[in-house]
Amino acid sequence: MKLRSRYLALKVDSPGRFSSREIMEALWSALLRLFGEYGASRTGLRLIDYDEMNHVAIVHVSHKEVETIRAAVASITQIESKPAAVHIIAVSGTIKALRTKLKANAKRISPNMQQ
Repeated sequence: MKLRSRYLALKVDSPGRFSSREIMEALWSALLRLFGEYGASRTGLRLIDYDEMNHVAIVHVSHKEVETIRAAVASITQIESKPAAVHIIAVSGTIKALRTKLKANAKRISPNMQQ
C-alpha cells in the first residue's frame, strides 16, 4: 500500500536569516511541544528544499497530518530566539504542482518579476 503525501510551501517572515537546519528544528520543536513524540512521528515531516533568499521552505508530510502541521506552524513565534512567523502559502499532492503554484503566486504578487 502506497502512503499518500502532501507537499507544503512555508514562508518564514522574519528580519533575520535562518538555515534549513534552524527551520526544521523550529518545526520539530513546535510539533513535539503540541503533540508529543508519537504525534510528531506520525507526520512524516521531511524538508525537501529551502530557499534562503526568499525564505520559502518545501516540506513533505503525510496526507492525514496536514492539519497537525498547520497547527504546529501557527504556533511558531520565534526561531533561534529571533521573532519569526511561519505561514503555509500552498499545499499540493506533488512537488511539480506545488512549484507551479508558487510561480503563479509570485507572478500575481509581482507581475514584472522574471523567473
